[in-house]
Amino acid sequence: MNKEDFKLKLLDLIQKTEEEIAQLSDSVQPISPDNAIGRISRMDAINNKSVNELAMRNLQQKLEGLQILLKNLYNDDFGKCAKCKADIPEQRMLLAPYSRFCVKCAKK
Repeated sequence: MNKEDFKLKLLDLIQKTEEEIAQLSDSVQPISPDNAIGRISRMDAINNKSVNELAMRNLQQKLEGLQILLKNLYNDDFGKCAKCKADIPEQRMLLAPYSRFCVKCAKK
């Protein structure tokens, strides 16, 4: 794995994740009770807000994991499973940056 190429991928993914968070930030604002929408529409808005809050939390976790990966990029054990010391596939690190284990060890 070329660390400079991986760093560029990480930076790109961090930027995209930050943009997604910015887009969601408006949809997680409190819904005003005096809003002039019907009762059913208000319930839908509250439900959508809850879904968007979960998506926002997941994106924030992903962003934290990506930033930790970037910070640890030049450590000697970067990309190694914390349990068996096997290489963790690049795609796994990008999709699940919070995981310190290879797929095999994570299943155990």
